[in-house]
Amino acid sequence: MPQEFWSNAIFSVIPTIAVGVIFWFVMAAIIRSDRTERSSYAKIEAEERAKMAAKSEL
Repeated sequence: MPQEFWSNAIFSVIPTIAVGVIFWFVMAAIIRSDRTERSSYAKIEAEERAKMAAKSEL
């Protein structure tokens, strides 16, 4: 009886943990890609501002 209880308990919890881990990986990937995109956008924007500043000095 105790062995059945623990096996049922483990098999009941495993799907929840698996979904949580998958959710964590997806959210981490989204946050990482957002951070990379913002960094790239800031770099491009800084280049464009430098071009506009150089253009307005002429």
